[in-house]
Amino acid sequence: PWAQGRTRCMLAFCFLAHFSTCVMRMATGRALGTLTVHCNYGRGWEPYKKWWCRGYDWDSCKILVKSTGSEQLVKNGRASIQDNHSQRIFTVTLEDLWYDDADTYWCGIEKVGNDLGYKVYVDVDPGRYYPSYAP
Repeated sequence: PWAQGRTRCMLAFCFLAHFSTCVMRMATGRALGTLTVHCNYGRGWEPYKKWWCRGYDWDSCKILVKSTGSEQLVKNGRASIQDNHSQRIFTVTLEDLWYDDADTYWCGIEKVGNDLGYKVYVDVDPGRYYPSYAP
């Protein structure tokens, strides 16, 4: 589940504690609602830029939003990202969820050389279904 260099998985990151867990993550949001994902990271990565990208393949995923390296909120369209250095966690939000937002995403840290990241599967719950009846 851990990737480096946008090309291969590296379990070694679990032992180096770049991120806080080694488990594949799953997040579920409700259609027309807001999805919030918390991405934890290890000590020393606080000033680095964090990003959120979409796509199954690490090497071709599309970055939706990237932080500045500060704790400032950054918004790009429906996506936003904000870092909390003291808690070593960055939060990604995707607003106005729709069914086609269900996909594979990545929490990542930009660094010299190969970026660090891990996969997050996003599912969209349709919520309640209200059929429409034509008279």
